Amino acid sequence: MSLSDPASNLTTGVPRDSLTVALVKNLITVVLSISIIFINGTLIHTFRQHQVLNSNPRYILYIHLVANDIILLTMVTLLLLISYTLLRVNASVCMFMIIVAVLANLNNPFTLAAMALECYVAICFPLRHVQICTVNNTYVVIGVVWVISSLTILPDLFVILATESLDYFHSSVFCVRDKIFRSPELKDKRDISFMVLLVLVWLTLVYAYFNILCAARSATSDARKARNTVLLHGFQLSLCMLNYTYSHITSGLIALLPQAFRDILVITSILLQALPRLVNPLVYGLRDKTFRKCVKRSLCGAGRDDAIQRKDEERPAGGHAR
Repeated sequence: MSLSDPASNLTTGVPRDSLTVALVKNLITVVLSISIIFINGTLIHTFRQHQVLNSNPRYILYIHLVANDIILLTMVTLLLLISYTLLRVNASVCMFMIIVAVLANLNNPFTLAAMALECYVAICFPLRHVQICTVNNTYVVIGVVWVISSLTILPDLFVILATESLDYFHSSVFCVRDKIFRSPELKDKRDISFMVLLVLVWLTLVYAYFNILCAARSATSDARKARNTVLLHGFQLSLCMLNYTYSHITSGLIALLPQAFRDILVITSILLQALPRLVNPLVYGLRDKTFRKCVKRSLCGAGRDDAIQRKDEERPAGGHAR
């Protein structure tokens, strides 16, 4: 969720786009972002309308994932527009936007790990699923996710507050993470912490998948569906990792094609930041039968689907309607 120093150093040496080109690039980015945010917003609205969804830990974790996608995509779009219009922004404002984006970005892998563990409990410990995966426990897990993400980025903030002068926070900067948190030690700490956290999340997914795989040998449909779901979580996690390679890919391309700085900025933002945000709605909004029915009812202006709710209540604990 950052550009590297090469990007920021080139902003003054690259010719500005014409008004038409700039409008087209920004229009494409904004329209795509608004479309994805609208889709995700529809899913959140559907979730709030139907008790069969908002009382299910599985869907609560999913909506947390969707909400973080909205936050991240909003910040990415704003930062891209700022880079085209204002070029520089107040350091304090930039710092706030970067921190919010980083928190949302870090929350996603942890949420995917929690969703994989929910599948694992539902299949491997079906009799204890109701006691372990309660709504209250799910919100506690979400709180823990935010705490862990905060512990990853807040030390950077404390270092900046302790080392930078007051004038720095009133200055104008090109809004990228490496220009705000510019200490080399902070960059090394960021790279190491990202690698450690991603390894832990991957190990969690692998552990859940292989345990579900063993359960799937019984040929139960629920186990097979849960196994496929965890595989999809792995695919989603791979897309999350694109955010962590964003700065490296962008700076590498800029080093090769310095005059195409703004084109690279737009293309990488769309491919590595915006488009992956479409995956979450597709995985659950369209694939999950219960959620799909609720979305259809919401779009048609119908109220809560009581038939779906009754069906869900009659389903045995730990069952997966996938």
